Amino acid sequence: MSTKLRKYFSIFIRPQISLHTSYIMEKNEKKQDYESQKYRIEKDTMGEMKVPFDKYYGAQTARSLQNFPIGGTSEIMPIKVIRAMAILKKAAAIVNIDYGLDPKISKGIQNAADEIIQGKLDTNFPLTIWQTGSGTQTNMNVNEVISNRAIEMLGGKMGSKTPVHPNDHVNKSQDAVPLTIGQEFSAYEAQISFGIERIKNTLPHLYLLAAGGTAVGTGLNTKIGFAEKVTKEISNITGLPFKTAPNKFEALACNDTVVEVSGALNVLACSFMKIANDLRFLGSGPRCGFAELILPENEPGSSIMPGKVNPTQCESMTMIACQIMGNHIALTVGASNGHFELNVFKPLIISNALRSSRLLSDSAFTFTTHCLTGLKVNKERVEKYLKESLMLVTALNPHIGYDKAAKIAKIAHSKGITLKEAAVDVLSYLTPQQYDTWVDPKKMLGPS
Repeated sequence: MSTKLRKYFSIFIRPQISLHTSYIMEKNEKKQDYESQKYRIEKDTMGEMKVPFDKYYGAQTARSLQNFPIGGTSEIMPIKVIRAMAILKKAAAIVNIDYGLDPKISKGIQNAADEIIQGKLDTNFPLTIWQTGSGTQTNMNVNEVISNRAIEMLGGKMGSKTPVHPNDHVNKSQDAVPLTIGQEFSAYEAQISFGIERIKNTLPHLYLLAAGGTAVGTGLNTKIGFAEKVTKEISNITGLPFKTAPNKFEALACNDTVVEVSGALNVLACSFMKIANDLRFLGSGPRCGFAELILPENEPGSSIMPGKVNPTQCESMTMIACQIMGNHIALTVGASNGHFELNVFKPLIISNALRSSRLLSDSAFTFTTHCLTGLKVNKERVEKYLKESLMLVTALNPHIGYDKAAKIAKIAHSKGITLKEAAVDVLSYLTPQQYDTWVDPKKMLGPS
């Protein structure tokens, strides 16, 4: 293109570009003005987020919506869960007055929670089920909605977290804290105790005998009194409190009692799985894992890697737990296929129930003998983790608030320093004496 031609086109085009650019800029400005009317800016510990101006939720809810766009409206958290959580928040707000919560703030929380319970704020809970596995984001969704609605009721500015903070006030007395190994093992003990209790609770139904009902429950070809007498003899022989079933038709037409027994065994299998996995992870090491526990070294762990030792009792128990879960599913399917007065899955049903009982019993014995009995605590490693833990920052929440406590934890993590160094030296939120007084692990093991 000649110089003259280029000059001609530049004279023609530039005003058009200028006009177009002005149009785009004006359009963007209008769009920004429009968007600023649609959204407000809220903050969480990770930064700022846009939140629809007509919604009461805050930054953490908006962040979850952004990170988990899964399933659409058909997969959102059931509103009954939300209302149950609102009941919890209201109850906590009432009780927290006794522990220093401003009654005015408590009343604001209660009133906002009431609106959730009554279904007035349903459109403010948009989060999907498929989010953080602990439901933390839904918990914060409820906290934020209650906080902002309470702020609005009290004449404050939504998103300001003043005078009602979603963590410090709405979530008060619901913080995570450390625990001792003894406390952790007490949970295992309770699981097993409850499991045994569940099994015992199935026995009254299991002791009811169909004997004397003959084929379908009518008792055809027997004499009056036969059912009761034969049951008494069985009880004498076994030493167990068997009784004749009050309804022989039910006793013969279904296998619900065995399903109930298998269900109780299945619950215990779930407990076994959890406990064995916990011990396996806590005992992982000796150098690269948690290594808080030292598991007994019962046999070499590898035919090719010298010195390797595996958590074999944990592995055995978790396999057995899987098998029992499978037994229960097969037994359940079999028992559900009784047709009229006959079920033709009885061999499967009884064999799976007996197999599960035997496997659980044997596994409990070998696990206790060859794992629990020789288990030790690696005190040095536990002490090291305690000193390095960032969770202790939770103790500062009541004193300096959630936001400052979170900042301390983030600084400590990013700089590779202790919580005390971050709180005292870097951020100057506390004096050394305040930190030592407030952050004492021994004081964090139960209600104060």
